[in-house]
Amino acid sequence: MTVVDNAVYVDGHRTREPASLDLTVETLRACGPGRDAFCWIGMLRPTAEDITAAEQEFGLHRLAVEDTLHGHQRPKLERYGDTEFAVLRPARYLDETEDVELGEIHLFLGRDFVITVRHADEPDLADVRKRLEADPDLLAHGPFAVFYAVLDKVVDDYGPVLDGLQDDVDQIETQVWDADPHVSRRIYQLTREVIELQRAVEPLAEIFLALRARFSKKSDDPDLELHRLFRDVFDHATRARERTEGLRSLLENILTVNSTLVAQRQNDEMTRLTEAGYDQNEQMKKVSSWAAILFTPTLVAGIYGMNFDQMPELHWAWGYPFAVGLMVLLGGLLFLIFKKRGWL
Repeated sequence: MTVVDNAVYVDGHRTREPASLDLTVETLRACGPGRDAFCWIGMLRPTAEDITAAEQEFGLHRLAVEDTLHGHQRPKLERYGDTEFAVLRPARYLDETEDVELGEIHLFLGRDFVITVRHADEPDLADVRKRLEADPDLLAHGPFAVFYAVLDKVVDDYGPVLDGLQDDVDQIETQVWDADPHVSRRIYQLTREVIELQRAVEPLAEIFLALRARFSKKSDDPDLELHRLFRDVFDHATRARERTEGLRSLLENILTVNSTLVAQRQNDEMTRLTEAGYDQNEQMKKVSSWAAILFTPTLVAGIYGMNFDQMPELHWAWGYPFAVGLMVLLGGLLFLIFKKRGWL
């Protein structure tokens, strides 16, 4: 049996600790009518046999039992006859890996019993039980007092998670402006974690609407104080929801800004490469122009500098001056052409 704690409370005080579920039911019956008695059974990672035994002893609805066995449920509060079934998703933040770790708590709330089922070690509801046992007036309200305390614990634990996420968002903003090449991946991962937390926080509004409809607002209602406590938790949950939505919007804006900055840096780099290519092209034009200018005298000198007599102009009185003049003329002509085109 995976029961971590099992106790019977009368008028807000812990009176008995039955050793089994069937003895728990017998103890409740022995308390007699008219007594504010109920039992609180805490389970950790129960097996199918454990849940089936609780179903038979307390008449739990089969659909709620199936949800508990399968797990991975969204936060909700559903009514099955005289029993209500609640699902909560506690969270904690792992700063080393920047992950939001979500747990799952199921509660079966009856007239004289409450069964809490945890599928993870965190949060430890032993502290919640101690807190309630230290306040018999609150615990005397019965199973819904337990629901309030568990819900309050879950909502309060969202605060440190949001603080951790906020610190990481602040770091990401610095990385974006510092042009960190790995920041895009971090933005995506952190956005995913915020969305996971949002899936745990958003449905709480539906739970509080159901609770508001359940509790009477009459001044003589004995559960009026409990109703006020639930309203206080609702205020905390609303702030958590607003902070979660704000972080998600901020991350989306940061991702947009980062994409814009990356595109701008790419455009600047392309402009720089284009300007460098243009300068290189201009240098190549100058080199090619000077090569063409020098090619002309080289060609003429190569021809008339050959050691043979078959070229009659070599015997002219003005033959060599003519060759030199031809070189100067052609070189100067090419120089003027290239200069006009701006290649020199």
